[in-house]
Amino acid sequence: MNTKGPNRVRQGYEPPPIIGRGWRYHHLGIPTSVPHPEERHLKHLKVFVRGFEASPFGIEWMRFEPDCEIHELIKQVPHVAFEVDDIEEAIAGFNVIYPISSPSEGVRSAMIVHDGAPIELIEFSAKRKVAKSKRRGGLTKQ
Repeated sequence: MNTKGPNRVRQGYEPPPIIGRGWRYHHLGIPTSVPHPEERHLKHLKVFVRGFEASPFGIEWMRFEPDCEIHELIKQVPHVAFEVDDIEEAIAGFNVIYPISSPSEGVRSAMIVHDGAPIELIEFSAKRKVAKSKRRGGLTKQ
């Protein structure tokens, strides 16, 4: 059995290797066609969402308007979302199916695909400013 190197097989007790790059689980997005009274309309994206704020597991239901221009894979297959510190760096080398956009103020996201599964990457601008400042040695304890 290969235990070292790029072709090493991950053991069942180990987290996905992407976690080692600093990616942090954020939510699971599940497409649905069923309207719900608590859904929120993201008019500029033509998407209805619900559940994220109340789910202890970060589950978000997504319903799409008929003329929504989001990639069909995102409309049909559940996606996992990870928070990243630098979205440009995170998407480098991956097949991007939805380019970097801003679904809400202070948030940037993009969708990549890996082995047929959509993956969302999310960057929060307030956290990015803090992270950049820390890397430059700009933050000090007061």
